[in-house]
Amino acid sequence: MAKSAAIYTLGCKVNQYESSAIADLFRQAGYEIVDFEQHADAYVINTCTVTHMGDRKSRQIIRRASKQNPAAVITVTGCYAQTSPGEVLEIPGVDLVVGTKDKSRIVQLVEAYSRGKGPVNAVDDIMQTDCFEELPVPTEQGKTRAFLKIQEGCNSFCAYCIIPYARGPVRSRLPENVLSSAEELIQQGFQEIVLTGIHIGAYGQDFTGKDIDLGWLVERLAKLPGLTRLRLGSVEPHDINNALIKAVSEHPNVCRHLHIPLQSGDDEILALMGRRYNTQQFTDLIHKINQIMPGIAITSDIIVGFPGETQEHFQNTLKTVERSGFAGIHVFKYSPRKGTPAAEMTDQVAPQDKEERSKSLIELGNRLAHQFAQQQVGKELKVLVEQPYEKDPNLLEGHTDTYLKVLFPGDTGLKGQMVRVHIQGVKESTLKGRII
Repeated sequence: MAKSAAIYTLGCKVNQYESSAIADLFRQAGYEIVDFEQHADAYVINTCTVTHMGDRKSRQIIRRASKQNPAAVITVTGCYAQTSPGEVLEIPGVDLVVGTKDKSRIVQLVEAYSRGKGPVNAVDDIMQTDCFEELPVPTEQGKTRAFLKIQEGCNSFCAYCIIPYARGPVRSRLPENVLSSAEELIQQGFQEIVLTGIHIGAYGQDFTGKDIDLGWLVERLAKLPGLTRLRLGSVEPHDINNALIKAVSEHPNVCRHLHIPLQSGDDEILALMGRRYNTQQFTDLIHKINQIMPGIAITSDIIVGFPGETQEHFQNTLKTVERSGFAGIHVFKYSPRKGTPAAEMTDQVAPQDKEERSKSLIELGNRLAHQFAQQQVGKELKVLVEQPYEKDPNLLEGHTDTYLKVLFPGDTGLKGQMVRVHIQGVKESTLKGRII
C-alpha cells in the first residue's frame, strides 16, 4: 500500500508554489497526496511569519496534524520554522524542522527521520546561502494560471519586515532555467504565467558581471511562442526602471497590471520604515506609468499603525493613496516582529487606532477599486475563464489582464480558455458581462 502525505500552506504565493513543488517531490517518491484533513503517513506544514497571527495559525495547524495521526512524521518548514526553530521543536508532535532552504530534500529528510529517534532540527543559517534552490515546476496548479518562481531572498531589510531574516539574501534563478520552465508550462496548456519570488524586482542583482534584470527577463519571456499572458508579482518602486516599463508596454501578452507597494503615504513614516523613496518619487512614478500605459491597473500595499504614525501622518497616507488613483489596495495593520528594528521602537500605535485607520483606508480602497472597474463598462475585454462562480453555477468567473474579476454566463467546458466578454455592468469591483 502506497504511503500518503498531506501538505498545509500558510502565507504568500511563494509558499503556495513551493508546497505544490513539495507535493510533486512526494509523488515522485511514490507517495499519494491526500487532503490535510485525512489520515496521512507524513504531514508537512509550510509556515508563515509575516505577522504574529501567521505564527499562531502555524502552531494550530501543527497540533491538528498531530491529533489526526500521532504516528505520522510531522515536518514544519517555511518562514516561521526558519526564524524560530527552537519554538517550533517545543510544540508536541513535531518531528522535523526544515527552514526555507533544503525543501528539495524534504522527502529524504522525512524518510531518514522515520528510521531515527527524537525531533530533528535541520535548519541552516540562511544568511550563508548564495544559490537559488531548484524545485520541480509544480504540475498540479490547475490549467489556467501557473506560478513560476524566479528568485529567492531580499536584501532590503525594511524596519518592519522579518522576511530577509527568514529568506536570506537575494538569489536569482538562472535565466535559462526560468525560460525552460516557462516553455514547459506553456506546453502543459497554461494560459497565464505569474512571475513570483520574495523580491522579484531584484532579479539578476546577484549575477556578477551580467547585465540582467527583471526587464531583461520579461522581454525574453514575452517572446516565447504560445505564451498568452505573462503577469508580474509585486515589484518595489525603486526596481521599476525604463527597461521594465518598456517590456510591459511593448508586449500585448504582458498584463497591464503592476502591484507596487507604497506602505505609507507620509515621508516621515517612509524614512522610519527604511523605504528607499519618498511620496513625490512614488507619485511621479505612478504618473509616468499611467502616461505611457493609459488604463493600466496599479494596485498597492499599505501598512497602517507603524510605530510613531500620528493621525496627521495617516491623513497624508489617505491623500497619497487618493492622488495615486490605485485600482485596488491591500491594507495591513502593523504587527511587531521580534528581531526587527520597528519592534523595538517606542510610540507603538494603539490597537483601536490601527483598527479605525484600517477601516478608513479599506473604504477608500473600495471606492477607488469601484471607480477603476466602472471605467471598463461598455468595453470588450479578454478574460481567462477560471471556474464556475461559487454563488451561481450558471455563471463563469475569470480575470482580465488588469486582474479584474468578471462574471458571465457560459459553458464550463470553456475553463482554461481566453474569451472576449462585453462588459455590461459592475457591482463593487466585480464586472458583469456576456461572451461575444
